[in-house]
Amino acid sequence: MSITQQGPASETLVERLRRGLTNGRFAAIMLLLPPALILFSLFVIVPLGESGWYAFFDWNGYGEPVDMVGLQNFERLFGHSVFHQAVGNTVKIVVVSLVIQMPLALGLALLIYRKTPTNAAFRLIFFLPYILAEIAAGLIWSFIFDGNYGVSASVTQAMGTEPYFLLADRDWAFVAIMTVIVWKYFGFHMMIYIAALQGVPDDLLEAARIEGAKPLDIVKHVQIPLIKPAILVSAFFAIIGALQVFDVIIPLTNGGPSNSTHTIVTYLYTFGLTRLKIGFGSAVGVVLFLSAVLIAVFYQRIAFKKEPQS
Repeated sequence: MSITQQGPASETLVERLRRGLTNGRFAAIMLLLPPALILFSLFVIVPLGESGWYAFFDWNGYGEPVDMVGLQNFERLFGHSVFHQAVGNTVKIVVVSLVIQMPLALGLALLIYRKTPTNAAFRLIFFLPYILAEIAAGLIWSFIFDGNYGVSASVTQAMGTEPYFLLADRDWAFVAIMTVIVWKYFGFHMMIYIAALQGVPDDLLEAARIEGAKPLDIVKHVQIPLIKPAILVSAFFAIIGALQVFDVIIPLTNGGPSNSTHTIVTYLYTFGLTRLKIGFGSAVGVVLFLSAVLIAVFYQRIAFKKEPQS
């Protein structure tokens, strides 16, 4: 019985291999895969492996690492209050991205997704912040928040109050950073939604209108369900992007005041690279990498889980 079941499967596999050899696919794989595999190994696999090795050393980056300290770097990391603050700030960015940034992007996409010259102009305007380099965006907003000569200074002067330095306030500095992050990246998510909305068949929308559905009902019951894959991908980018936030924070606060605005990446940079604690920084990198992998795997399993067919 088992031989009878395995026969067709073996034949199918043989046929597939034979077809792959004859249609040029095998040759294409053998030609294109090795260069990509070599580059990926050189610039991803090898650095990851080295980082994992250096994480067990007290090493300043010069010479060969010889002072093995075992898990001490990880013990210092998990016992450091600033790292706890950095993890909390990273979680805040994730929440703000999912709760504020994505709904804002979706709302604007629903308003301007149709192909008209006016909508195209608005799409360009809203997408411009994403085009700007993160460092440039951070510098622009640092001038805006500056209490001496920025927009903040103009507001306080108009109100007749003392200059207020928002980025120097421990309670509000990270709120300002999250505002910049929302401004910087909402256009990216908006473009994902626009591309998805333009793929929704007009027939379905027209049918819903004929049935008497109101605009909000059409959005809720037709458009959003149809663009759900795009929303899930957008959320995935938002979460992974939150784990990588660095360039915006450095020109704004450099992690201050009093290390209150660090994310995990700026924490790695400040306490690892700038202080020549490469082993400690490698430990932070390992934790960050494993966190990103775990989040990506669980998100893929949960968000893209196939729904049972009724």
